Amino acid sequence: MSPEFIEQWEQLLEDVEMQKIPIQFIKKLILKLEGKKQKTINVEKFAKQGLEPEEIEEVVGRKLFSLQDQIVCIDYILNVENIAETVQPETDKLLNRL
Repeated sequence: MSPEFIEQWEQLLEDVEMQKIPIQFIKKLILKLEGKKQKTINVEKFAKQGLEPEEIEEVVGRKLFSLQDQIVCIDYILNVENIAETVQPETDKLLNRL
């Protein structure tokens, strides 16, 4: 996929509510903690290790729960290429019907 194509998807995704993004479309979560510390959860690494999305959600959920009192904010790093590869064919199907 071309960089321009990915950039278009990045712009489209800027307004998406992150809590509703399926786990398989997230690369990393960067947890900003109290005291200017941060913790990174590498979601993509879990997928490469063979964990199913439900298992990844469980692991991430446990980590978020254990740090909930320290978390100031969460930055979501999305797997834009994966999102585009998944959504674009469906978009093309819909547009072809018009």
